[in-house]
Amino acid sequence: MYKIAVIPGDGTGPEVINEGLKVLNAVAEKKGIEFEFKHYDFGGERYRRTGETLPESAISELKEFDSIYLGAIGDPQVAPGILEKGILLNLRFSLDLYINLRPVKLYPNVWTPIKDKGPEDIDFVVVRENTEGLYIGTGGFFKKGTPDEIAVQEMISTRKGVERAIRYAFEYTQKRNKKKNLTLCGKTNVLTYSLNLWERTFNEVAKEYPDVTTDYAHVDATTMWMVKNPEWFDVIVTTNLFGDIITDLGAMIQGGMGVAAGGNLNPDKKIGMFEPIGGSAPKYTGKNVINPIAAIMAGQMMLDFIGETEAAALVEEAAMDTIAKMDSMSAGKMGMTTTEVGDSVVNYIKNK
Repeated sequence: MYKIAVIPGDGTGPEVINEGLKVLNAVAEKKGIEFEFKHYDFGGERYRRTGETLPESAISELKEFDSIYLGAIGDPQVAPGILEKGILLNLRFSLDLYINLRPVKLYPNVWTPIKDKGPEDIDFVVVRENTEGLYIGTGGFFKKGTPDEIAVQEMISTRKGVERAIRYAFEYTQKRNKKKNLTLCGKTNVLTYSLNLWERTFNEVAKEYPDVTTDYAHVDATTMWMVKNPEWFDVIVTTNLFGDIITDLGAMIQGGMGVAAGGNLNPDKKIGMFEPIGGSAPKYTGKNVINPIAAIMAGQMMLDFIGETEAAALVEEAAMDTIAKMDSMSAGKMGMTTTEVGDSVVNYIKNK
């Protein structure tokens, strides 16, 4: 029995999560897995009604779940940053979800803007440190609102935080068992303190994994090679800020936000939060046209994380079968409705 907290969230979040839950229930029946789902209404509507983002009692309760399945957070009627900090960042820090895992994989029949590149070229993973760096929010203003205003925001990196992210990346590269190559993405020529810590730690930990080859690329060069030669990459490990940037580029080269899923993990405590990365897309709410593939693949990542690898493989296979039938990954252009995409994935699982 796996206890899963479900946070459908805002906009089209509930629609895509509904399709993801259909798929999870289908594969559970097929593979003899039991899920206990509990729904939470955290998001924009609740905040506008109560002024509350994420109560402290919820943090304690969520720690007892095996995983969290998240739809989307983002409401145009709420000022930017309130929901993101109050819910998403709060969960990452409170549950110590120190790894953000982002597969960048181009599936057959999915358009990529990169000319002459196909599924055999775009298949790598970004491991992003998820609880340190500039996202801690340390800093402040001096003489705010005057011509002499000073704004300071500090990039905080700890040896513990850096090492556990790097060590996870090495172990993931081994487990992935493809090229067994790990790239450190940084900016050591400018960020000479924080990134120096990253580079030294990376080189020290590398000695414990002799079967994994390593290399280094500045973040600007990484973005260039992701477009020019994505086939060079196997696994990339990087800081919170750089990971946030390059994974959005990754989403575009794998076909867009409609197929991109991610996980926020604490491998030590065995808890994760899984989500499509495309956001709440409020303009498509209620139209039954949003692509649920990313949410379904987030569920697939969750299955893999909790150890149900056969079920995870079946969901990916079923999603690929459905993708092959779709006209596009873009909302309103899929050739299927949101519910039809979910039904197609479910039918493949049931008939496998």
